[in-house]
Amino acid sequence: MQGIVLSKNANLFTVESRDNTYKLHPSGKTKQSGIYVGDRVEFEESITQVLPRKNLLVRPPLANLDRLFIIISPKPKPDFVLVDKLLIYCSLKAIEPILVINKCDLADDEFLGFVTKTYENIVKIIKISAKNGDIKQIEENIEGICAMAGQSAVGKSSIINAIFKDNLAQTNSLSKKIERGKQTTRLVTLYKLENGYLADTAGFSMLDLSYVGDLDYHELSSYYPDFLKARAKCKFRSCLHEGGECGVIDFVNKNKISMLRYINYLKILDELKQSKKY
Repeated sequence: MQGIVLSKNANLFTVESRDNTYKLHPSGKTKQSGIYVGDRVEFEESITQVLPRKNLLVRPPLANLDRLFIIISPKPKPDFVLVDKLLIYCSLKAIEPILVINKCDLADDEFLGFVTKTYENIVKIIKISAKNGDIKQIEENIEGICAMAGQSAVGKSSIINAIFKDNLAQTNSLSKKIERGKQTTRLVTLYKLENGYLADTAGFSMLDLSYVGDLDYHELSSYYPDFLKARAKCKFRSCLHEGGECGVIDFVNKNKISMLRYINYLKILDELKQSKKY
């Protein structure tokens, strides 16, 4: 039989198949290879095999993530460096990002216009108000294994409460985990919805790109799709876009590339450079 791992408690896994949910231990072979929430597995009386993964996240520990909802709101002031890091992370891990503006009931036209102008050609944007129950757009986009990410107080637990309004036990379990933040990054659970699963993954708010071994700072600009045309105009192929005859800087000066995105790029570039010194 085959199923998906919904949760892990020590060495006991909750696995959902088409007909039922099972509590299973791993076999000797799978004990050595490791099993993660989100894994698709084969099992009999125990888990006998982990099927090939789409991706594997170390922090938070989660396999086969399909979509990441990046949550921002007008209050608190958005951390756009974190947003850009999450977009890069999604590219590295083959995850589809969706930028969610929550608390739209508090947002003015200037804020909405700024976010839209900055990111509309980079990532899909949806606008919701969990407080007012206006979450249809996010519900319609929950497919496969999904997770939410974002800084504290952007309304992740309010979104959870609105999504799971008909299942109070599940709502309380998940929203409490999200509210606890840092203490929950080591445990992940998938919660089933009509067309997919939602994972509790508070660890994304602590994202540090420097631990992603596949990312070298020389390659960073290739994860900025809005830099693509400008990079072709740089004098040197190895240009890091910090100065000199640089197409990216020229496009920034001509307002063809967002100044915010460029400043964030420089901050992340410096962070990656610093990580290579140790």
